[in-house]
Amino acid sequence: MLNHMVKYEDDALDRTFAALADPTRRALLARLAQHDELSVSALAQPFAMSLPAVMKHLDVLAQAGLVTRAKTGRTVACRLAAGPMEDAMQWLAHYQRFWSETLDRLAAFVEEDAWLSSPHPDPNPAPALPNTLPASPSGGASTPRPRRSTPRGRSRRN
Repeated sequence: MLNHMVKYEDDALDRTFAALADPTRRALLARLAQHDELSVSALAQPFAMSLPAVMKHLDVLAQAGLVTRAKTGRTVACRLAAGPMEDAMQWLAHYQRFWSETLDRLAAFVEEDAWLSSPHPDPNPAPALPNTLPASPSGGASTPRPRRSTPRGRSRRN
């Protein structure tokens, strides 16, 4: 029984996603979402295709359960049916959670790896030596200044 139920749900999702795969069918659904109900001719009006072509798209949408049709006299009215869309959204939400959790773990791993491989300040730095100049910001080696000569005076040996 469970296997039959899973197969039915898979078939319904297959029909829903197959119907949504076509841009014309998505556009028809978008028009129906803006109106409570539209006749087939009103629904087809902005599309550059024949009425029979629109009817074929509506057949696919109806078989997927995304559209309902009701005939009153010679007029066929179409309405949006949200049930299959909700099932598709639940299916997608399951995978969204999976990918969000996977990407969160990947981001945490990358951040941890970057933190471990980057230099960190020494928690116990050596005390600065008195009377020393800071290192050159250019990073190049500096040449020592020549000693200043002092006037020659009496030497200590005298």
